Amino acid sequence: MNRIILRAILGLLAISLVPQAHAQEAAKASPAQEYVQPGDVVKLWVWREEELSGEFLVPENGVVVFPKIGPQQVTGTPMPALREALVAEFQKYLRNPSVEISFLRRVNVLGAVRKPGVYTLDPTMTVAMALAMAEGTTSDGRPDRVELHRDGQKLIADIKQRTKIGELPIRSGDQLYVPERSWMLRNTGLVATAISAVFGMVSIIMALSN
Repeated sequence: MNRIILRAILGLLAISLVPQAHAQEAAKASPAQEYVQPGDVVKLWVWREEELSGEFLVPENGVVVFPKIGPQQVTGTPMPALREALVAEFQKYLRNPSVEISFLRRVNVLGAVRKPGVYTLDPTMTVAMALAMAEGTTSDGRPDRVELHRDGQKLIADIKQRTKIGELPIRSGDQLYVPERSWMLRNTGLVATAISAVFGMVSIIMALSN
């Protein structure tokens, strides 16, 4: 009888100490879309033309008004072709322009980070760089368990720190969420004390029964 009680107690302790599983959601979209979407940002840099350079938010209608070249439809065209088209427009007004264009995503970095908020992420950035923009994780954060959320649904769990933003099915408005360590991991001292107390109780029970 004592052995049965002991096994039951040890079994409950073992179950409570097992880390909660992080399920990988079935919905795995392809990597970040190669099209600009509303909410994205077009980052423009023109050499020696500071008044033409800047970051331009893509509105719902997909039309961005750029300096010099005016309104341009930036949605619906693959990014490489769009980049070439915008450079060609600037070439009509500038002689041999040096133009750099990149497409950024505005993503919420939330959870156990020191400065949660909306950040503009370049697809070439890694997840670690994105967390660094939010001043890193808190002491209770799990940077090895970063999740991608959209509209309240978890798309991907356990994203690697070295994963690039462009390798994820991420869109502007999505969330990179850093979960906290489990209560058990955050209170190891208390857990150890509880386990010691349980074993002490078991020892007393066994001694009294003998």
